[in-house]
Amino acid sequence: MRSEITADQELVKKKQSHGDESTGDYTFDRVPREERKMGWLSITNITFGIATAIFYFQMGSVMALQFGAANAIISAIYAILVAGILGTIIVYLSAKSGMNVNLLSRGGFGYIGASLTSLIYASNFIMYCAFEGMILVAAVHAYFPAVPMWLLIIGFGSVVIPLNWFGIKQLDKLQKWSLPVFAIFLVAAIYVAFNTTSKFDGNFWTYMPEGVQIGGTALLLCIGMQHGIMGLTALIASDYARFLKPKDLKIGSVAIGFIPQIFCFGVMGGLGIWFGVTLGESNPGVYIVVLLGLGGVLFTMLTQIRINITNIYSSSLSLSSFFENMFGFTPGRRFWVVVAGVIAIVLMLGGIVDHLDVAMTFQGVALMSWAAILVTDALVVKKWLKIGPGYYESRQRNLHKWNPVGVVSLLVPTALGTIAALGYMGTFLQSTAAFFALILASILTVVLAVATKGRYYVKREAHDIPKEDYIA
Repeated sequence: MRSEITADQELVKKKQSHGDESTGDYTFDRVPREERKMGWLSITNITFGIATAIFYFQMGSVMALQFGAANAIISAIYAILVAGILGTIIVYLSAKSGMNVNLLSRGGFGYIGASLTSLIYASNFIMYCAFEGMILVAAVHAYFPAVPMWLLIIGFGSVVIPLNWFGIKQLDKLQKWSLPVFAIFLVAAIYVAFNTTSKFDGNFWTYMPEGVQIGGTALLLCIGMQHGIMGLTALIASDYARFLKPKDLKIGSVAIGFIPQIFCFGVMGGLGIWFGVTLGESNPGVYIVVLLGLGGVLFTMLTQIRINITNIYSSSLSLSSFFENMFGFTPGRRFWVVVAGVIAIVLMLGGIVDHLDVAMTFQGVALMSWAAILVTDALVVKKWLKIGPGYYESRQRNLHKWNPVGVVSLLVPTALGTIAALGYMGTFLQSTAAFFALILASILTVVLAVATKGRYYVKREAHDIPKEDYIA
């Protein structure tokens, strides 16, 4: 393993990073200020690829039918607030520095330590790509049962690869032009469902399964389900917010931080609650097709391709960062687009959807811990305590391999949170494991930063970072 990178190697990597890069994706370094040209509306539009996933329908429907509509609604409000606050801060840090969360983590974790977060992040998006792909495959197979499942998996798993080929600009165009079509299908589904006789007599928000009450264990279980996805929605916007125009920093941070959360958990999750109670079905791959027929199949195809384009994009950035950090292997983002797409196809063929609960439990705990470390490091360690540099550094020559502040603050809460989520620390912590991990990660970040006096953040000071990119 190289302990240090020479200036020549750094120059080669910079050329590779920029050349990738006719696509405009700065994979290994901060986006230069002159290249931050996207308005907050454009970036919010891209994140709607995540927010419009049918997965949120499914979460809302499952929670409502199992634990009652009121508990599902309360948990959605909680998710909007917590993920919105985390997301706003992370978007601000990303837009201010021109870096995504993989690069933001390098100082706090060390450049090898940050590989842990990159790998967790990449695996998260690849698995979600497989989960979302299987919703699409199930919907199409239900309408066209003669087409083999394996063929649908390969077909729909492959289509997101060329749609990711030209990077951030292509994503912006695809999401922008497909959003009105999505809106038309969504309005049609709402209209048909509104004119369908409900399976439940009464207002949908009053639905409560027998023996279930508002609050208590049922509410905690709903919150636990929300935790499985909240860390992802708070972190993912950084991949796009690093291109935000500097003049849009304040309004853009709040808008990009909150609007997708409101749509994810409030609009899509809320509609999922209503659809589930009205139609007595928790699987949107079933009830959307029942409502719209072939149109439902097309609607499902559109939503799942929109989300999987962003899943593959973010996973390609994380894989690039991991292999560059660990092995100095920099074949370019497009190479990792293909790798991520192929792995997702293999996971679908291997039945990854059968392990959704376990995967979401671990990922929810790990991603919430990571988000907490980033926010605490910025607001408490850098801004308040003035420990470590007031800027973010991503270049290996200026960094230590490991920083115990980030590494320990991620591994310990993730391990304890996962144990709690599996039920070994009681019912309360089982349902609030991710929040428990978030609090523990924040405390450890401060304690370890103070104990180490910030000496592991950078190996040598940088003097070429614009003052406008400093956060403290």
